[in-house]
Amino acid sequence: MTPASIAIITDAWHPQTNGVVRTLSTTCEVLRGWGHQVTVISPEGYPSIPAPTYPEIRLALTAPGAVGRQLARIAPDAVHIATEGPLGLAARRYCLRRKVPFTTAYHTQFPDYFARRTGLPASTFWPYIRWFHRPAQRIMVATETIRACLREQGLTQLTHWSRGVDLVCFSPKAPPPPEYAEIAGPILLYVGRVAVEKNIEAFLACPYPGTKVVVGDGPARAALAAKFPQALFLGKRSGVELAGCYAGADVFVFPSRTDTFGLVMIEALACGTPVAAFPVAGPLDIVTDAVGAMSEDLTRAIDAARYCDRAACAAYAASYSWEAATRQFLAGLVALEEEEAVSLQAMPAF
Repeated sequence: MTPASIAIITDAWHPQTNGVVRTLSTTCEVLRGWGHQVTVISPEGYPSIPAPTYPEIRLALTAPGAVGRQLARIAPDAVHIATEGPLGLAARRYCLRRKVPFTTAYHTQFPDYFARRTGLPASTFWPYIRWFHRPAQRIMVATETIRACLREQGLTQLTHWSRGVDLVCFSPKAPPPPEYAEIAGPILLYVGRVAVEKNIEAFLACPYPGTKVVVGDGPARAALAAKFPQALFLGKRSGVELAGCYAGADVFVFPSRTDTFGLVMIEALACGTPVAAFPVAGPLDIVTDAVGAMSEDLTRAIDAARYCDRAACAAYAASYSWEAATRQFLAGLVALEEEEAVSLQAMPAF
């Protein structure tokens, strides 16, 4: 694809810290480095309200036609709607009214996510997911397990978009944090949002000996720290400091059952740290016997992962590059035909 103007609409953006934001921001950096003009329509610049049950995430309040007017001004060659929130809805509505093709991505198992937060069955939320993504020309998914899940829901216009890791930053040579020198091993690590849908309590309640370390922040941190005082909560870390947390750990434990990929797993592997996880979407597509272990018994998974060769973990992670992932993203986009571009540029009347 020759240098193009690309509009990405996302409800997940800085200052949020999660895999979706890291994926989108890194993809934008690579695209711009290749000469593409990328415009991100995000909650920045819009008034917002806290998301129910998740106040750290802000939901943009858009005036009628505001997103459409932005798209008309940008006049992009391709439109990608990354999330199913208010901004994504506004972009979807505008493109459908103008008969402009667009692509979407399925980043999070929202039916399972909301089921954990509301107590309602996941089936309650699948109709919205099907409705939102059905008009897309293509739906970008990171793994074959998620592809199969969406096929079961009748969504078949699927294309592969994997993830990458910064191999310069995330390396076995990253120095461990000073806190590690004061705790008993083996060191078992979790990195990510500290929230109910991440199933962190399953990790902290696991009876495996050693010290459990949690890196990250979120609404469940205070309650979990009070319930599990033996665990070490280090808060947010980034860059080389985060890499050191990975590199100094004996096993990276990924207890989530709601992620579609799990970017933190390949970050851990790049630092030479094997992964223990449940056999669910994400781990099933990433973790092999050489670099980790999966079991419904997390204790068994941790014990097995400790026998993995750390050099093999780092070598395996090296196959995940952001450049390759971004080429997949570009291949999945749908370029607008001339008449579609003209329709998109027509200013909305509302």
